[in-house]
Amino acid sequence: MDTVIRNALVVDGTGRTAPYPADVGISRGRIAEVHRPGTGPRPSARRILDATGLALAPGFIDMHAHSDLALLTDPAHVAKVAQGVTLEVLGQDGLSYAPVDDAVADGIRTQIAGWNGGGEHAGWPSVGAYLQRLDRGIAVDAAYLLPHGTLRALVVGWEDRPPSPAELARMKHLVARGMAQGAMGLSAGLTYAPGMYADDTELVELCRVVAAYGGYYCPHHRSYGAGALASYARTLAVAREAGCPLHLAHAVMNFPVNAGRAPELLALIDSALADGVDVSLDTYPYTPGCTTLASLLPGWAGAGGPEAVVARLRDEGAAARIRYALEVSGSDGCHGLPVDWDTVEISGVADARHARYAGRTVSGAARAAGQEPWAFARRLLIDDRLGPTILHHVGDERNVRTIMRHRVHTGGSDGILHGAKPHPRAYGTFPHYLGRYVRELGVLSLQECVAHLTSRPAARLGLTDRGLVREGYRADLVLFDPRTVAAGATFEAPRTLPTGIPYVLIAGRFVMEDGRRTDVLAGRAVRHPRTRS
Repeated sequence: MDTVIRNALVVDGTGRTAPYPADVGISRGRIAEVHRPGTGPRPSARRILDATGLALAPGFIDMHAHSDLALLTDPAHVAKVAQGVTLEVLGQDGLSYAPVDDAVADGIRTQIAGWNGGGEHAGWPSVGAYLQRLDRGIAVDAAYLLPHGTLRALVVGWEDRPPSPAELARMKHLVARGMAQGAMGLSAGLTYAPGMYADDTELVELCRVVAAYGGYYCPHHRSYGAGALASYARTLAVAREAGCPLHLAHAVMNFPVNAGRAPELLALIDSALADGVDVSLDTYPYTPGCTTLASLLPGWAGAGGPEAVVARLRDEGAAARIRYALEVSGSDGCHGLPVDWDTVEISGVADARHARYAGRTVSGAARAAGQEPWAFARRLLIDDRLGPTILHHVGDERNVRTIMRHRVHTGGSDGILHGAKPHPRAYGTFPHYLGRYVRELGVLSLQECVAHLTSRPAARLGLTDRGLVREGYRADLVLFDPRTVAAGATFEAPRTLPTGIPYVLIAGRFVMEDGRRTDVLAGRAVRHPRTRS
């Protein structure tokens, strides 16, 4: 064998088996033997790693990642590798860089610069081309969801209108093509232009194509605030009608109006499961959300694309309408509720000239500038070309804990790596689950939590050789100390690396060793198991 990890406490990913001591042998990138004490000769190998005191688990799968460009621009990608993440699912929230033409690529790059930073040449004409680029070597494995908003921009444009029959047919063709090239499913961003302009009929038609290829639908919902439960119910209805598996992205219940109401969401999900709907979900273990400042604007303001948004912000009449929607009537971009500027913290900007605002709330920065919050936000959006990202402090801890206990829950960081003060979930989600919610609070047992982060997401992705410590499975593994594992990242120091995760392996190769990032780029694109070409 290539490596034997001896004296480990195996947490096998099933969620049912109590942790047990074992030696785990690795050969040619796969688990060759799981040897329990007293069952015969111990395996030997060229390298023996003594893991006394450490738990050995399958590599963690981040079901909601925004590393679409970071994997290419930052090869070390230590933010995720150091957490024990071995696979990320990209193309989230309906907006990413494939498939695009040059014009759409320009608009997408501007719209989600706050998520991914620069990459002025980013954009690929097909899913296949993007996955081939990943295959040249990246830090962790990566799967891809077709982004509905990007498809809509490519076919329909940025306008608020339904597609023509010919346009819908072309969108369905592009979905089929992307699925055949290896996409895992379809994501949607239903509070982001242009995806928010789609009606449910359009989504059902596209999801039927996804289902035919064995994929799943992963929506960012139309509301996480005033209309949250109705939005989830609409999504479940789309999945039912299309016969498509459903994965609820960052399934949260936010804003004071939803405090303590997670059981109502879970009741909807349980009812759907009882009716045979294939549903799963992901969450991050924090209360604030993270998005772009521009996403709070009303949907009509996004029609025409990013340049049209900036033009409306410059126009006094349009800006007054936007302000009314934000502060009085409740913008659909702000989930149907009037914005509370005290809860909106600037986390990053595109132009370094505005970096001094990072870490300050809009209301606080406005007071310091002697302005009203809307006047400050408007000017920042214009000057930074829609680049600011925000932390939105509107979550509820009771909801976070309740949802993470559900039997179809998986872990997803929703980690935006760009910005001066990103959300700590980008660097801390997985150790935070293990340290805070397992060891400190006991919300989940160790074996339950590991299953949420490994075998459950692998099952959703249809990967039959990942997510378990089992002979024949890929040697994607993480070694951590259950007594000390913790997220180092905080809101004050969000790029601090975790503690208690000394070793991470991808396909049997060490990408973290003795707590340090190696120079190994073991990651590749992961295509849907039913990829047809």
